[in-house]
Amino acid sequence: MKNNIQLEEAQSLLLNRIIPVGKCLVSLLESSGRVLSQDIKASTNIPPFSKSALDGYALIASDTRQADSSAPVQLRVIEETRAGFIAQEKVVSGTTIKVMTGSPIPNGANTLIKHEEVVRNGDYVSIFRTIKAQDNVIKAGEDIEQGKVVAQKGSLITPPLVALLAGLGISQVPVYAKAKIAFMSTGDELLDPSETLQPGKIYNSSLYGLMARCCEMGGQPLDLGIVPDEIDATTARISRGLEEADIVVSTGGVSVGDYDVMKDAMVGAGAEIIFWKVAMKPGSPIIAAVKDKKLIIGLSGNPAAAMVTFDMILTPLIKRLMGKNNPLPDKIQGVFADNFLKASPQRRFLRAKLERKDGVDCLKLTGAQASGILMSMIGCNVLVDIPAGSGPVIFGQRVSGHIVGNISDGYHQEPVEVYEEEPKREELSFS
Repeated sequence: MKNNIQLEEAQSLLLNRIIPVGKCLVSLLESSGRVLSQDIKASTNIPPFSKSALDGYALIASDTRQADSSAPVQLRVIEETRAGFIAQEKVVSGTTIKVMTGSPIPNGANTLIKHEEVVRNGDYVSIFRTIKAQDNVIKAGEDIEQGKVVAQKGSLITPPLVALLAGLGISQVPVYAKAKIAFMSTGDELLDPSETLQPGKIYNSSLYGLMARCCEMGGQPLDLGIVPDEIDATTARISRGLEEADIVVSTGGVSVGDYDVMKDAMVGAGAEIIFWKVAMKPGSPIIAAVKDKKLIIGLSGNPAAAMVTFDMILTPLIKRLMGKNNPLPDKIQGVFADNFLKASPQRRFLRAKLERKDGVDCLKLTGAQASGILMSMIGCNVLVDIPAGSGPVIFGQRVSGHIVGNISDGYHQEPVEVYEEEPKREELSFS
C-alpha cells in the first residue's frame, strides 16, 4: 500500500486498472452524450449528389462566354425541377433547366445562375454575364467523402455528430455501455433528505451530489444508501456494491478516528489496498482498493472535499470505463481574479469560475474554500491548482487549473496570453 502519493500517481495507478465496459447499440437520439465504441466511416458521400446551392437555372458555362449587358445570351428552358426530384431532360448547348435549392444538377449542366440574375420571357431566359463552370454547385462529397472516418472510437457523441450520423443514414449507434457506479456513505450522523431532521444528525448531501455528477457524465449511479459506522455492516455493503457495479464509491470513514472504518471494511471484503491519502487539499484522506479487477474508492465525508476528489480522480475513471480517449480534466491557464491570502504548504485546489474578460480567461473564486463548505461548489467549473509551498495567491497572478463539471468535455484550447503585470482592478470587473 502506498501512502500520501501525488495526484498524478493516484490517477495513473487507478486508470491503468480500468477496462472499458461492454458495448451496445442505441438509437440515434439516445446516443447523444455517449462514447463511440468503434470508428464510423461514411458509407456514402454527403451530399450524395451534386446539387444546386440556390434557386436558379442550370446550364452549360461555355454558352455564356459571349454574354454581356448589351448583348445577352438567350437559352431555352426545357424543364423545371425541385429538391427531391431528378430532371428527366439533359441540358445541351442552348438550353437550360430551372432548378430549386437542393435540386440535383441535371445531366449535361455544369454551372448555375441565380434566378434574380436572368430575365424570363416565356420559354426563354436572357443571361447578361459570363458564368464560370461550377458556380453555385455543391459537389457530391463536398462535406464528407465516402469511406472517410468521420468519428473515431472513444469520441464523445455530440448533437452535431448526431446530425452527421443521421445524414449518413445511421439509426443505430455503437457505443460503450453506461458505467454502473455504486454509491454509499458511512456515518451514524447521516440522514436521508426524505427523513425528519433529528438532534445531532445532518442530511447526507455528499451522496446525492456525487450521484448527480455521475449522471451528468452519462454514468448509471446505484444508491447503496447510508451505512452505520460499523466494520461488518460496511463490509457487507461494499460486497453488495462489487456484485452490482463496476466501481464502488463511499464517503466518510477514511480518516484515522475510532469510527473511521473504511480501510478495515475494504480488507474485510477481500480487497487489496492500493493507496491511502493523496497529497492535496481538500480531500487528502482518500483510500483506494481493488478486488477482482473492480475498484473501491473511499472519499472524505466533507461534502466539498468529496466532490473535488471525485472530479479529479473518479470522473476520469468513469469516463475511461465508458471508453473516452482522454478522460483527465482539461487544463487551463488564466488570470486569478480574486485574492486568496492563505499559504499552501501542501498542494491546494481552489473552487473557481471561469470568466472571459477582454479575451482573457479569468478565474474567480466561487466562495469560501473550507472542506465542509458545499456552497462554493455551485458555479465552480475550474479547480485552480496551487502548488505545494506556495504563498498567498493575489489578484492578477498567473494560475493554472483543471476544468470540471458540465463544461469539461470539449473545452480544448492552447494556454492564453495573460497579463505580464498585475492588472489594475478597474481593468477587470466581475458581477
